[in-house]
Amino acid sequence: MIVEMRTYKIKPGTIPDYYRIYETEGMAIQRRILGNLIGYFHTDIGPLNQIVHLWGYEDLADRAARRAELAKSTEWLACVARLMDLIIEQDNKILLGAPFSPIR
Repeated sequence: MIVEMRTYKIKPGTIPDYYRIYETEGMAIQRRILGNLIGYFHTDIGPLNQIVHLWGYEDLADRAARRAELAKSTEWLACVARLMDLIIEQDNKILLGAPFSPIR
């Protein structure tokens, strides 16, 4: 298993707006297509105004196929267009579990 960690730096004070748009317009689409949502968070200490979410995939091929399907969703693209007004920067990482990690 691989875990994708997506971090969005967003405009200060817009976490409630981001969550409202995502929860009502985008979450169901992503969960249906991407599948394994591990967690969705925002920072409270350290670098602020960041949204972090973790998605699990079988491997990079599984991730690529699911992301390609998501990119074809007109509903998802409409949601992304609204969220982009709030996002300043994006960072994606692929995490590999250690041999002793509970998530592997």
